[in-house]
Amino acid sequence: MTNNASIPTPEELVARARVMIPMLRERADEVEKRRSVPPDIIKGFVDAGFFRILQPRRWGGYEMSPIVLMRVLQELGRGCGSSAWNMMILGIHTWEFGLMDPRAGDDVWGMDQNAIVASSYPPAGTMTEVEGGYILNGRWPTSSGCDHGQWAFIGALKKDAEGRPVDRYALLVPASDYEIIDDWFVFGLAGTGSKSLLLKNVFVPSHRAHSMMDYSLTDRGSMYLYPFNMIFYSAVSSVVLGFARGAIDIFIEQMKVRKDMGTGMATSLNPYVKDRLANAVAKVRSSSARLEQMMAETTVKVERRELIPVEDRVHYMLDSARIGRESEEAVLLLFKALSARGIYLSNPMQRVLRDTLAGANHITQDADNNAGVLGGMLLGQPLPPLMYSRPE
Repeated sequence: MTNNASIPTPEELVARARVMIPMLRERADEVEKRRSVPPDIIKGFVDAGFFRILQPRRWGGYEMSPIVLMRVLQELGRGCGSSAWNMMILGIHTWEFGLMDPRAGDDVWGMDQNAIVASSYPPAGTMTEVEGGYILNGRWPTSSGCDHGQWAFIGALKKDAEGRPVDRYALLVPASDYEIIDDWFVFGLAGTGSKSLLLKNVFVPSHRAHSMMDYSLTDRGSMYLYPFNMIFYSAVSSVVLGFARGAIDIFIEQMKVRKDMGTGMATSLNPYVKDRLANAVAKVRSSSARLEQMMAETTVKVERRELIPVEDRVHYMLDSARIGRESEEAVLLLFKALSARGIYLSNPMQRVLRDTLAGANHITQDADNNAGVLGGMLLGQPLPPLMYSRPE
């Protein structure tokens, strides 16, 4: 159990992340070329306490509000997209243990409270229910940061006797039970090492599995009463928002010293340069404000031990997904003003652009379909099955 005196403040944690930005920017090319975040960077995140932000106090964590991790991710994203993405994916999993049978946390952190958990949630393989648990078979893709995980959450569909999906599960497996397949060859977020996991007849005991659709009041702590999807989607939104903040940093640095090749005048005097910068900043600020408002509204409810109504959850999902789109729009605004300078590999803006495009393509940032769900709900149409609840 964590002692209150040993817990840093949210402001201290954000400050620790901000101090790392120069180092992360300097090493971003190295991370991309390795196609994996170096272990020493992950260790730096561990030492800074970032993995403990959402970890339950029972296992040495800080059990803080998820908005603290979201603010940290926005800072780390300004430095190195792939490193921040790994921190986001690997760091959000500690929150998930607040939903589970405590024996799962004991299995992972009973001997090492710094043990790291990776994941692959797409239900790509098969889950078969057996006595005492489940059997997993298949190949699960895009497990970001899996090189650093001692465990991994695996997503699967639970089906009825007729083979119809009736629930979505996450099952916890040790690294010894899966093989990592190096198939991560991509144009953006290349350094995340999001490889595939191969599982063959892996048994998972029942206490290491939980429904991702079960949203009900239990004896779990208040900080674990947020909806599962809202927390995971917003974590992705936060790190992509950090990429846009990094693009703004780079743009300001370059435009302050750049001269127009035709006139010799300072490019910063160009009204279109100033316009694009200001509008990019406005998109980032409004996205950040929306994230803060969403978390503030829901925190009031969970601290009263109330569940978030499904009608609000549908709004929040679109609020979160639009952050990816607006971050992408902000970065594109700035990139277009760099002209040919922006396409050189020596210019970090091209990597930020690629990372942002990749991050904004994540399923959690799907503003189109989430808008369709919200619009349909407002028009009296049913919500999609296995998105907000189990099918009736």
